[in-house]
Amino acid sequence: MVSPPHEAMHRVFQHDPGLFSRVSRFLGVDIPKPIGATALPTDLTEASPVERRVDTLLRFETAEQGPFLLAVEAQGKKDPDKPASWAYYVSYLWTKYRLPAALLVVCQDHATAKWAQQPVASGPAQLPTLTLRPLVVGPHNMPVITDPDEARADLVLASLAAITHAAEPVVNAILKALSTALRDAPEDIAAPIVEFTAHGLGNRPARHLWRNLVAVDLSFYKSYISEEIRDEGREQGREQGRAQQGAQDVLLVLEQRGLDVSDEVRTRITECGDPEVLRHWLARAVTAASAEAVFESE
Repeated sequence: MVSPPHEAMHRVFQHDPGLFSRVSRFLGVDIPKPIGATALPTDLTEASPVERRVDTLLRFETAEQGPFLLAVEAQGKKDPDKPASWAYYVSYLWTKYRLPAALLVVCQDHATAKWAQQPVASGPAQLPTLTLRPLVVGPHNMPVITDPDEARADLVLASLAAITHAAEPVVNAILKALSTALRDAPEDIAAPIVEFTAHGLGNRPARHLWRNLVAVDLSFYKSYISEEIRDEGREQGREQGRAQQGAQDVLLVLEQRGLDVSDEVRTRITECGDPEVLRHWLARAVTAASAEAVFESE
């Protein structure tokens, strides 16, 4: 099953195909701005039973160089089998569409990016018949956008910057700049950016910061991820409320029974955030010989 970061790393280029030409300046290549772009089917399966699918496939139209294809692959870790698959994708696309085909690999860590950008030749050392040289996007070359004005100028690029720097400490500053920039954006523009960013962060610690920023700064948006974040916050609040009430119930029973409740016992009960555990303690508090006895079965 593909992960949310995997989907975000390549689908952001489907959402805004022109992002590739803007990203190319960070890669040291001169890609002309497209005058048109079309998302193509990603299924590269042949008649043989082997199924091969590229993550995202785009056809660009340029005034200067004519049309070309771009295959976008999201790569979360080193995979020795991938270069052969990538070479297949590019050669197959060239054969099928008779158009120049380029490969862009999007990574979220330095080690994977360094591995992915190494040229791989299919032939012997003296006969490198087909050499794969993918362009690689990652934390090593994507901009660190911490200025809200810079983020506002290109929201999709700022989202990609957050995704590719998701494991870096600087991602917090990027997310704060992006959330600030999104306050002024129309909902139909901001909503997909909010979701791409959330999915791209995956389960990394920065995910919690982004959810808090969306819940506070972008509370007026009604996108799926925004509603999910708010629902999660409301559920957490209800859970905390149940835990606080459960702790009060346990203490009330102990005090009504005339048992001595030490500071240590009181602290342990009030700091417990699990309503199920508190219900168990409440049941024991009814018959326990001492306040400390409510914990004896643990």
